[in-house]
Amino acid sequence: MPSSHIPLVDLAHAALAGVVRPGAVVVDATAGNGHDTVALARLVGPSGRVFAFDIQLVALSHTAERLKDASLDNVTLLLRDHAELRDALPSEHHGRLAAVVFNLGYLPRGEKQIVTRPDTTLPALRTAAELLRPGGLLSVLGYQGHATGGEEMTAVRAEFERLRAAGWVVSEEASQPGAKPGPHLWLGEKP
Repeated sequence: MPSSHIPLVDLAHAALAGVVRPGAVVVDATAGNGHDTVALARLVGPSGRVFAFDIQLVALSHTAERLKDASLDNVTLLLRDHAELRDALPSEHHGRLAAVVFNLGYLPRGEKQIVTRPDTTLPALRTAAELLRPGGLLSVLGYQGHATGGEEMTAVRAEFERLRAAGWVVSEEASQPGAKPGPHLWLGEKP
């Protein structure tokens, strides 16, 4: 089946399942409603750790509730911007992360004026790339349905092209090729 018929979040989760093992340390850079956080917590298992970031307390509350419902307690929730990743993540995990996941846009059913922005997303992506281990996965699912969405997607695409030039294995998928302004998924494996 062509990948365009598979939801992008499912493609991202399948890619993560191919890289993240029990005991791993991973980051959800944009916790949102907690779907990726829960998926990551299941992948790393009780001996692993997920650090989940969000700038909105309501997002972390939704994530905490999902984790509780799933009986998962291997997650550290951080009310911080993803641009603060290096400072917020314990230094013993620098260069050892198995995966870093971003969902860009705004919190579904949240305040639509609170959005991710290129001025914080790009530094966060660069930091995430540095903090990954060799073979680690950078996953970015971007939604363009907000004021700076198109600008942010252009910046993310350019960043992944920079990673490709540095030897990363990079792929990009669109939910509906040619459709605008549909979501895009970028996956990058660190050499």
